[in-house]
Amino acid sequence: MNDSVFAILAVVAAWWLSTGVVLRVVWLPRRMHRASLAIFTVIAVLGGYGLLRAASMPTVGGAYLGLASSLALWAWHELSFLVGVVCGPRREPCRERATGWVRFRDATATVIHHEIALAATMVAIAAATWGAPNQVATGTFLVLWVMRLSAKFNVFSGVRNLSEEFVPPHLRYLSSYFRRTRYNPLMLLSLGGGAVALAMLVGMASAADASRFTVVGSTLVSAMLALGLLEHVFLAVPLPDAMLWRWLIRGERETTEPTLLGADPAVALCSKEL
Repeated sequence: MNDSVFAILAVVAAWWLSTGVVLRVVWLPRRMHRASLAIFTVIAVLGGYGLLRAASMPTVGGAYLGLASSLALWAWHELSFLVGVVCGPRREPCRERATGWVRFRDATATVIHHEIALAATMVAIAAATWGAPNQVATGTFLVLWVMRLSAKFNVFSGVRNLSEEFVPPHLRYLSSYFRRTRYNPLMLLSLGGGAVALAMLVGMASAADASRFTVVGSTLVSAMLALGLLEHVFLAVPLPDAMLWRWLIRGERETTEPTLLGADPAVALCSKEL
């Protein structure tokens, strides 16, 4: 198995496993969330240390360490948001028939603290690794941040496949800011821009004079970007992507189904299909 294939498989496995672990923890009883977040905080601290070490290691091992470190930091942000610790000042459903600037302002207020924390972390990572020979961790976090931000804007603007079943009960108000539509021009822009960036990364990985580190590092980041684009495709077309992780939360989801999208009239009004 060559380096590129192994790197792609490693990213896919890390993406699936880390997403599954975060979802499983989020759907644990609420009394367990504080302890879970404490554990993830320790992992994030170790990730920060690993990121700094990896930045000065232009080796294949350093590339994988950078990927793992970046994912550890990302997982903390995801968990802190999904358990409701770092969200935003507004924790109420969308106002009845809210549109335009009012809807955008209210939606932003539900996640602004999370977005600021992500942006601050991105700036800190970029500053800490500036000029370092290994930029895999920085590139990985940047891809995750940009693609997640793009996904949020697309979900706000309107997509066909929302996968609302993964919204935990304590965050069910967020679903009221989602919108289901058949066509969204922003999605085309997101996919087009991502495809251009992916082509550039693949070009770096496949260059004739590329070192083994460059091949592995570029492949790791490009594979993460490809998965981000795949997630956008899942939003745009009605594919059963939820099957990848549904089994992790099946029991908990069934006991709380009335709290999900469609149970609240305000949610249904704001997220209706257009």
